[in-house]
Amino acid sequence: MGVPAFFRWLSRKYPSIIVNCVEEKPKECSGVKIPVDASKPNPNDVEFDNLYLDMNGIIHPCTHPEDKPAPKNEDEMMVAIFEYIDRLFNIVRPRRLLYMAIDGVAPRAKMNQQRSRRFRASKEGMEAAVEKQRVREEILAKGGFLPPEEIKERFDSNCITPGTEFMDNLAKCLRYYIADRLNNDPGWKNLTVILSDASVPGEGEHKIMDYIRRQRAQPNHDPNTHHCLCGADADLIMLGLATHEPNFTIIREEFKPNKPKPCALCNQFGHEVKDCEGLPREKKGKHDELADSLPCAEGEFIFLRLNVLREYLERELTMASLPFPFDVERSIDDWVFMCFFVGNDFLPHLPSLEIREGAIDRLVNIYKNVVHKTGGYLTESGYVNLQRVQMIMLAVGEVEDSIFKKRKDDEDSFRRRQKEKRKRMKRDQPAFTPSGILTPHALGSRNSPGCHVASNPRQAAYEMRMHGNSSPSVSPNTSFASDGSPSPLAGIKRKADDSDSEPEPEDNVRLWEAGWKQRYYKNKFDVDAADEKFRRKVVQSYVEGLCWVLRYYYQGCASWKWYYPFHYAPFASDFEGIADMSSEFEKGTKPFKPLEQLMGVFPAASGNFLHPSWRKLMSDPDSSIIDFYPEDFAIDLNGKKYAWQGVALLPFVDERRLRATLEEVYPDLTPEENRRNSLGGDVLFVGKLHPLRDFILELYQTGSTEPIDVPPELCHGIQGKFSLDEEAILPDQTVCSPVPMLRDLTQNTAVSINFKDPQFAEDYVFKAVMLPGARKPAAVLKPGDWEKSSNGWQWKPQLGFNRDRRPVHLDQAAFRTLGHAMPRGSGTGVYSNTAPPPATYEGSLYRPLLRGQAQIPKLMSNMRPQDSWRGPPPLFQQQRFDRNVGAEPLLPWNRMLQTQNAAFQPNQYQMLAGPGGYPPRRDDRGGRQGYPREGRKYPLPPPSGRYSWN
Repeated sequence: MGVPAFFRWLSRKYPSIIVNCVEEKPKECSGVKIPVDASKPNPNDVEFDNLYLDMNGIIHPCTHPEDKPAPKNEDEMMVAIFEYIDRLFNIVRPRRLLYMAIDGVAPRAKMNQQRSRRFRASKEGMEAAVEKQRVREEILAKGGFLPPEEIKERFDSNCITPGTEFMDNLAKCLRYYIADRLNNDPGWKNLTVILSDASVPGEGEHKIMDYIRRQRAQPNHDPNTHHCLCGADADLIMLGLATHEPNFTIIREEFKPNKPKPCALCNQFGHEVKDCEGLPREKKGKHDELADSLPCAEGEFIFLRLNVLREYLERELTMASLPFPFDVERSIDDWVFMCFFVGNDFLPHLPSLEIREGAIDRLVNIYKNVVHKTGGYLTESGYVNLQRVQMIMLAVGEVEDSIFKKRKDDEDSFRRRQKEKRKRMKRDQPAFTPSGILTPHALGSRNSPGCHVASNPRQAAYEMRMHGNSSPSVSPNTSFASDGSPSPLAGIKRKADDSDSEPEPEDNVRLWEAGWKQRYYKNKFDVDAADEKFRRKVVQSYVEGLCWVLRYYYQGCASWKWYYPFHYAPFASDFEGIADMSSEFEKGTKPFKPLEQLMGVFPAASGNFLHPSWRKLMSDPDSSIIDFYPEDFAIDLNGKKYAWQGVALLPFVDERRLRATLEEVYPDLTPEENRRNSLGGDVLFVGKLHPLRDFILELYQTGSTEPIDVPPELCHGIQGKFSLDEEAILPDQTVCSPVPMLRDLTQNTAVSINFKDPQFAEDYVFKAVMLPGARKPAAVLKPGDWEKSSNGWQWKPQLGFNRDRRPVHLDQAAFRTLGHAMPRGSGTGVYSNTAPPPATYEGSLYRPLLRGQAQIPKLMSNMRPQDSWRGPPPLFQQQRFDRNVGAEPLLPWNRMLQTQNAAFQPNQYQMLAGPGGYPPRRDDRGGRQGYPREGRKYPLPPPSGRYSWN
């Protein structure tokens, strides 16, 4: 499903699930950056146990950001990823586990989508380069001004795929990062860290869910664990609900559409490449000091509280007079299943169901009307009852014709409104808009730092006079050069956007007219609608897909080989007679190897990441699989307006042909490529004070070759198997930095070991129920919340998890007092950068509190802003932070941690702090994969450790 569309619908219908994050920023004193102490209580008034990172949602924005300058080389990308993780960690502050999962080899059903994305990205990149060069030549030929073209290697984001050198280097960098944080950050002192890199098969979010499922099935699992999952994909909401954990929260960057992007030719904002006119850039600031600044702020994070979403769904799905007992857990599972019909990563959505048209609400209403006849729920623990699903689908099929007609009416009405709006704007638009100092500005914005300053006010006035007295030979749209003569860019052709009507893509199906089903199958599948056997085949494949997807969400991958072999979905009215269709899958299937997946999803343009003999198979006309790599392909808009919304008509990869062809070139691989082509496993890390550390060191001392059970009493109830790691991080051994600008860890105290989740029989069924002993969170919603969600009231999310939290407010008198008491200094901030008195640093400012010790601020300047007005933390926070308070019996791992009251001690060495708090490395190393050798010049603070202890 479309992430923006689903999230927009969800946030409007259930607004109270969203909470704005309280983020504590690092402080700076006398030019020295003081990092956030994550060992202190969470300022969001909640304590999380486990934090799970879907790393691909972090890697992409850090390697090729859209709203800020891209990193210059691979080393800067790694540092950006480290800093992003630090920021997330400081917001969430997990107390037990940090699980970092990178996408590994995906199931075949997902590979088709990955293939489509990568081919489309390659095609759009080449088209954009051609268009950019064409516009550049036109502007220069007309005498326009453009900055010199910067010659640099374009970063191919397709390298963020398992099996590439980039992903292998990323895994090494993350191992270094984890070791550094376990050595130096007090917030990590008792943390268990698990890294599942790209060599481990499976998508990142599904590896996380598989871990949670397997731990829930263990007797030592704490049913009241508070989980926090980071990721922007819409399916994370479904996955979180599918766990049936009572405390599950998702953290993601707040979605802000239409972020400004600079023109790729002139680097100015406000237009795209196709609209670039080659005008000189106006100064930003008095001395052009804001030239390189982007008009956007750092992205903010929000929490999605799934326990509140469960409250909404429980109220919405509750039905009276059912012929069977009502079970809210089963109803939520059915709601998750119905959301699959509007689209997911593995199946196209049904033609009659669109999120923006209220498809999910329609399905829920039909479900509540039909469930009395079904005799039970649609799903159970990830398995589908097809007979009951058939009743729901046929009920949707009865209204398909009216849905298509209403869609057409709504589109025509929208076009009429847009046409009237364009006419009105053209009628009200001024004939001439002055530039420079005479440009109209919004109230209060003229004195802003980025306000333009006219270099020649007289010239601007002259242009206005010339426009009023223009002769017939001068067009009203003519612009003038600095000497008053008409500019060579005059007479620009009117854009299509200025016309009264916009060209619409041709739609040969016309779903709103009679005979729509016949035209649909003829245009999309090239078969006659009367071919009942083919239609049955399409429906059979789609039903298999629904069963596979639900099993994937609740039980794990049912088959690594299965995929939906069509580009389009059938109609809901075609789901007749599906009750007797088989929903079983081939057992014992294995995933692709990493380099095999690269051959299955990469276009020929990204073949440079493969061995030359493998790359040749993508471009050689005589290759037996050349048909898998078309240079061009059609994109069917399928009723949409933009190409990115369309369907890429790529041929499906034949697995048997691909593997048979690769057998001939496998001997050409180097030992390094063979290593990257192998499948790996998870790695577990612990620090110096973790109770599990001595147990792991003893395993390395004994040299045990057999897998050993993890003692749950030493690791917060985590169970699984340990095996020795050949590339282990061990105490008193130097951890070499893979990033040249960062120093080696010469006094390491962390340790790593291979970790494997508990194993179960292939036919084992994980029960989709709330576990015994789980405590349902206190209700959050109030009667007024239902009115806000149903009446479209403008909702403003609360700050943090405490609903009674009141924002800080100062009146004008308070601001005047601050202005007199704290005058502005010479620094760039509002207040002076003068260092505080020495008494401020008496005692350890960042030393974590011992259990039961109260926090007493020494000076007002030492307190976070929210601490000055918040008062004592709420009772539920105190109980969550100190798990031994109250009548709850101590679990074994809590009894073990109770003895760990010693303050966390950092490494004894002191050295220069580098970017992200890392010690810099003096020696230089070469760049990777064609990147420049020189990294970004990071300023180095004066000698100090990462943290300050007494």
